[in-house]
Amino acid sequence: MRAVLVLLLVLLQACSPTRFVYDNADTFLRWQANSYFDFHDEQADDLDRRIAAFLAWHRAEALPQYARFAEEAAGRLLRGLQRADLEWGYDTFLAHVRGALGAAGARMADLLDRLSAEQLAHLEQRLADENRKFAREQLQGTVEERRQRRLKRNLERLEEWFGPLSDAQAGRVRAYSERAPLGGELRERDRRRRQKEFVEMLRAREARKRLSAWASAWDGGREPAYQKAARETREAYFDLLLDLDRMLAPGQRAAAAARMREYAASFGALSRR
Repeated sequence: MRAVLVLLLVLLQACSPTRFVYDNADTFLRWQANSYFDFHDEQADDLDRRIAAFLAWHRAEALPQYARFAEEAAGRLLRGLQRADLEWGYDTFLAHVRGALGAAGARMADLLDRLSAEQLAHLEQRLADENRKFAREQLQGTVEERRQRRLKRNLERLEEWFGPLSDAQAGRVRAYSERAPLGGELRERDRRRRQKEFVEMLRAREARKRLSAWASAWDGGREPAYQKAARETREAYFDLLLDLDRMLAPGQRAAAAARMREYAASFGALSRR
């Protein structure tokens, strides 16, 4: 399921190569699935058929929705953002993610119920490796060092959309990064909880019964402290975006809207192929 989420995020982070990414999505998903489960022989052929079925669904059902979403987002951006627009965008994106993960889970469940003990051990080792990587990237260093890493990520992400930020705009991003809660430890605990649930489901051979619903509710079941921190971080980020919206130069606004419309055009063209 993580592979599907990664694919969706890649599609939304690299507009110009979107078609290249999507045309090679089967290779990417196969590589990701094998890195977790080490499929082979008949399982590998079965995996290919299931990936093809998921991508056929995604092309016919999901991509047209993404195109409409991107086109509407461009229009809202051009007229100036309000908090309701950000809430709409967040809720719509989550709905798209849940739909894709649920569809992937439904198509993969039977295969995952037939994993061997060796494959489950391989999965657990892969998850342990990922957890160590997460800790290195998100938890190491002082609070100030972690805030600086977050500031760098936020500046890079925003400049991908708007172009170079002014000193005042960058200062506003810096103020957000200094005040918003970090939450890395909460995220780590939640990752481990979800991983444990996933492995237990596979060991019980209950993927066919539970995987689709479990995957589509990927952000559910969080501990109250994590829910609170996530809500506070989201609200602080919305405040940041609204302040930046009021500070945008006409060229920055036009560039971001044009980028969003490129997504809409790419998603629409891919859905018709």
